[in-house]
Amino acid sequence: MPETNRIEYKRELSTDVDIEKEVIAFLNYHEGGAIYIGISEAGRIIGVEDADGDMLKIKDRVKNNLAPSAMGLFDVVTEEREGKNVIKIIVASGREKPYFKKKFGMTEKGCYIRVGTAAEPMPQPIIEKLFATRTRDSIGKIRSNRQDLTFEQLRIYYEEKSKPLNKQFKKNLELLTEEGTLNYAAYLLADENNVSIKVAKYKGVNRIDLIENNEYGYCSLIKATKSVLDKIELENRTATQITSKERIDRRLWNPVALREAVINSIVHNDFTREVPPKFEIFSDRIEITSAGSLPEGLSEEEFFEGVSIPRNRELMRVYRDLELVEQLGSGVPRILGSYGKECFRFMENFIRMTFPASKEVTPQVTPQVTPQVTPQVRRLLTVFKGEHNRQELQDMLGLSDRKNFRTNYLNPAIEAEFVKLVDPNSPKSRSQRYVLTELGERIRNIG
Repeated sequence: MPETNRIEYKRELSTDVDIEKEVIAFLNYHEGGAIYIGISEAGRIIGVEDADGDMLKIKDRVKNNLAPSAMGLFDVVTEEREGKNVIKIIVASGREKPYFKKKFGMTEKGCYIRVGTAAEPMPQPIIEKLFATRTRDSIGKIRSNRQDLTFEQLRIYYEEKSKPLNKQFKKNLELLTEEGTLNYAAYLLADENNVSIKVAKYKGVNRIDLIENNEYGYCSLIKATKSVLDKIELENRTATQITSKERIDRRLWNPVALREAVINSIVHNDFTREVPPKFEIFSDRIEITSAGSLPEGLSEEEFFEGVSIPRNRELMRVYRDLELVEQLGSGVPRILGSYGKECFRFMENFIRMTFPASKEVTPQVTPQVTPQVTPQVRRLLTVFKGEHNRQELQDMLGLSDRKNFRTNYLNPAIEAEFVKLVDPNSPKSRSQRYVLTELGERIRNIG
């Protein structure tokens, strides 16, 4: 594949390669782009010898040499091409243009823009025009109405990922305004706030008969997000179709697409309007509504092609740190892999995603018999309070023997379908977490 307006190749990372210039050009470009290290200009795969080392250098250079901050606007990942490691730098279009090299400031030596397949100096008139229209109402620039915020929940989530927060975390995570006060991003991520996300459930196909109205919030947005994901996962039950030849089980909604939709609606919600995203479950569909239209400069066509302009880069950075988001621009393509463009509706002030439920047929009738539950498994079910990793469950049970815990508690609960893996595709992952199934909830409530 040749270089394009959105793809740049570099044979290697060296002092002669001005990686800052290339990143700035894509930040200032309305579509963003990708830079590959280890591929020649002609498209020949060269590979890199020290991928991990080069990735650290790239992150350090972009973090320290660019302004405004590009954190939350770029990803650095590795890909295997023809058996060789290649580094890919994914850059989103920024909302605080113009971006520039700190060393040269907002001058033609510091600002660049993508023109065709090259990064060209940005003319001074364009620099001044972009600066005059720069977005100033982002959650990172709005001062929190509370300055007595605490972040214990956020500390716990970072420690779970072996990324403990240091004393400078508020500055490092950009939770401070330019004046040094806590900003609205900090308010959203704090232990206490006034933000609540609603998950409503209706009996029919309209909003007349409300049967559940759950609220998750007044806490760190990360905790609220995980609670919403747990609730939606419980609602995404398995529909069964019985034919003359086989029994077909399928979820009401594609779990991968649904998870991406939930995360996207929260991370890209326009919180400056003080309107949180809303989740509504009907008998035939689920609707997810987030505040804010498409970011300025992003067309629907570009949106569907995966072009990313993060509305809340501070949140995006934290969600990526905590592995709730994999990489920039991956959410919409994953949703489109299961649902068509018609599932999106763009309104003047909102974006709504509507996912129809898979066709439900008469399920196989099984007698309601309470399964036999061992004392160990029953003890395990009683300690669940959402998602937990193995060590948390052991600690809550007061068990030190990992083998005993897995053999007599966890594995039997999973086999009986009382407990399920949050990430079933990586059953042996060190970061694996577990949650009760609907059956597990019912058994626990029976007592």
